[in-house]
Amino acid sequence: MNAGATPVTAVVFDLGGVITDSPMTAFAAYEREAGLPDGLIRRLNATDPDTNAWARYERGEVDVTGFRQAFEAEALASGHRVDAARVLAALAGDLHPAMVWAVRRLRTAGIPLALLSNNVAPMPRSGALGELLGLFDAVVESSVEGVRKPEPEIYRRALERLSAAAGRPIAAEQCAYLDDLGINLKPARALGMRTIKVVDPAAALAELSALTGIALDGAAS
Repeated sequence: MNAGATPVTAVVFDLGGVITDSPMTAFAAYEREAGLPDGLIRRLNATDPDTNAWARYERGEVDVTGFRQAFEAEALASGHRVDAARVLAALAGDLHPAMVWAVRRLRTAGIPLALLSNNVAPMPRSGALGELLGLFDAVVESSVEGVRKPEPEIYRRALERLSAAAGRPIAAEQCAYLDDLGINLKPARALGMRTIKVVDPAAALAELSALTGIALDGAAS
């Protein structure tokens, strides 16, 4: 940590691509299997990003049927036939043991923790995922909030919920935020959060260790 820098005393994690496998890997596998252009699904998701089918689904403005119809229509408009059900199936990802270990280590150390996720339905509070959610002081989901990353409001809500759970104000400058997408890191950084882009989990945990002063980069995988 740089001399004079505000200590990091709270951490906010993204879910997909940080604590679980990135859906982008499964998207790419489906594209190869279906003979679709590489990166098509990512491009569809990035076109009209505030109003497209994906954005409306993550804000809970359409149901699964509405999403499938709208997403498949967007794909057809781009010249391709896409099975939206297969796209949704790609959202399920395995947990990264090293990241889960780090979350447990931070919780044991008394660091307030929040999970901030764009999703299409409220996450189950049972099973392995439910056990994981129980490690966080605040869980903020786009499908529940009606706002999504990268909208600044959802980051403010995460800070508010984390502060309420901690029983003390937590300023953005005191908080680290981990995400695998640069577009989602940008608003967090603008608010003052210390951002970490997760490409390699081990490297990300080394950065987080340096910010918190808690050894996390030795997590067993």
